[in-house]
Amino acid sequence: MRPGCSALPAEPEAPRPSAAPPPGPALAEAGALTLPNLITLARLCAVPGTIWLIMHGRLDWAFVLFAAAGISDAIDGWIARRWHLRSRLGAMLDPLADKALMTGAYVTLAITGMIPDWLAILVVFRDLLILGGVVVLWLLGTAPQIRPLRISKVNTAAQIAFAGLTLLVAGFGPGPGPAMEMLAWGVAATTAASGLAYLREAGRQVR
Repeated sequence: MRPGCSALPAEPEAPRPSAAPPPGPALAEAGALTLPNLITLARLCAVPGTIWLIMHGRLDWAFVLFAAAGISDAIDGWIARRWHLRSRLGAMLDPLADKALMTGAYVTLAITGMIPDWLAILVVFRDLLILGGVVVLWLLGTAPQIRPLRISKVNTAAQIAFAGLTLLVAGFGPGPGPAMEMLAWGVAATTAASGLAYLREAGRQVR
């Protein structure tokens, strides 16, 4: 024993407290049959109904169904956030329902001559371009990190507003005027800008 050292055994070192968990409620994975998912499924089922009503000239009811589907998109998102009912199924179904509704509405409105056909082609091509970019990233071995861009949110709002306003004017109003043509060019500009922004983001992920 060295001088100055105690002969008593040393006390065991107290265990260090573990790091405290981050504040806030833990978000558990919700099941499949949640209220937001059921609302999303109802919106998806509204797509063929909207197309049928447009094709048969019932534009007033087509506007009502399209507007209800658009409002349901905001409602199911609010419910999922408010009561922590987010799920993987909902994350996949929500954009699928939105794209199906927008693509169906724009293609049908173009076929019936209520919107320019070039605008419907641009809207569909932009979505196919993004989908193709995701596939290319997967093939290159890069997991795509898809995040909603600000210009994409502006574009989505512009597309919904233009399609809804077209149905509203055609179903209840005197018909489209010069203002609708200006709005169509505005939707085209945001659609093109959104597609280019996603291409730039994909290029950044590849690099």
